[in-house]
Amino acid sequence: MVKVAILGASGGVGQPLSLLLKLSPYVSELALYDIRAAEGIGKDLSHINTNSSCVGYDKDSIENTLSNAQVVLIPAGVPRKPGLTRDDLFKMNAGIVKSLVTAVGKFAPNARILVISNPVNSLVPIAVETLKKMGKFKPGNVMGVTNLDLVRAETFLVDYLMLKNPKIGQEQDKTTMHRKVTVIGGHSGETIIPIITDKSLVFQLDKQYEHFIHRVQFGGDEIVQAKQGAGSATLSMAFAGAKFAEEVLRSFHNEKPETESLSAFVYLPGLKNGKKAQQLVGDNSIEYFSLPIVLRNGSVVSIDTSVLEKLSPREEQLVNTAVKELRKNIEKGKSFILDSSKL
Repeated sequence: MVKVAILGASGGVGQPLSLLLKLSPYVSELALYDIRAAEGIGKDLSHINTNSSCVGYDKDSIENTLSNAQVVLIPAGVPRKPGLTRDDLFKMNAGIVKSLVTAVGKFAPNARILVISNPVNSLVPIAVETLKKMGKFKPGNVMGVTNLDLVRAETFLVDYLMLKNPKIGQEQDKTTMHRKVTVIGGHSGETIIPIITDKSLVFQLDKQYEHFIHRVQFGGDEIVQAKQGAGSATLSMAFAGAKFAEEVLRSFHNEKPETESLSAFVYLPGLKNGKKAQQLVGDNSIEYFSLPIVLRNGSVVSIDTSVLEKLSPREEQLVNTAVKELRKNIEKGKSFILDSSKL
């Protein structure tokens, strides 16, 4: 079985994420860490009658949290609020993620690190560069969790099909739409690229197709506005994060993934088919991109580039737009680590 650690367990994403992973049959030990309240949350969850143990640790006990952890999820950070841009988020969350990843490199150097904190496009490069400086980086062990974009795409695709043609919409199952749609690119705004792999559905959507794309890209804004400043996507993010973590955990047991075309934001140069992916997106120097991954024993062993070989002209436009923005996001993250090392 597997020990899983959650860093940022008392936050809006961390608490429901902790609950969902306490329910997972693939977890034997759940370790919760935060600067406050993690001990109480751990005690609360430990009363649930699943077979995993659950312990919460205080802010001075990160070594105990991480010791022997095989999977580490990082939802820690400041949430989005109205008027708060992802750049603002970056400034606040970059230091948090750097500190936590440094601890992982020190106390759990072989752990698979799943970065949930936003902005993923910049924080994953921070995690990678931090581990590189420590001499602890393994390309297949660092994953940016972009799964909420797929969860939204599955939901919204059925919603728009229902609007256009209720009969066709009613024939769809939101829980299995990952067989007909995937999401690649990055994890913010126009870097998010929904790809409907069943092209007959693009035809069915007709004029709703562009509305679908925009809603997947900016769906998070709906939640920020609806919560009236009280937070961002927390419950849906926890659900998506737990689903992604469960796929990683399943791979430890050599079980087939339940989600087809499961994507993650990964470091391309270190992975099989990484160079091919760079060529297909038209930028041989871009180091990170979210694409369907192949997992083995909890790590990414290769990426599936087939989706990039079948793009429509509109999807190619989306990729080109995403790559331009991603380059800036990635550089921001890398510079945070590399520039600070020069001081």
